Amino acid sequence: MAGETGKNVISDETMEYVGILAKLDLSEEERQAAKKDMERMLDYIDTLNELNTEGIEPMSHVFSMNNVFREDVVENEDGGEETLANAPERRDRAFVVPKTVD
Repeated sequence: MAGETGKNVISDETMEYVGILAKLDLSEEERQAAKKDMERMLDYIDTLNELNTEGIEPMSHVFSMNNVFREDVVENEDGGEETLANAPERRDRAFVVPKTVD
């Protein structure tokens, strides 16, 4: 593809607008490099769009992924009673502390 000019051409105004949206402060050299990169990306997307995907099922990941569901069962206690054993003041299963916000 060396020396080829792609179908997608991005204007300087569009690059300026993208820079503003992305809050980028690019030098002229950086802006031109980014412009060429974006044009190549758009050309590549056009190439991908030319592929025949007839009969290909869409996927979200290359490997099949399945959720593993299980019952939500408590397997160990949190030690709540031991934690509250030395509390100066408690209410039900909670510490009672001074109010900090009006």
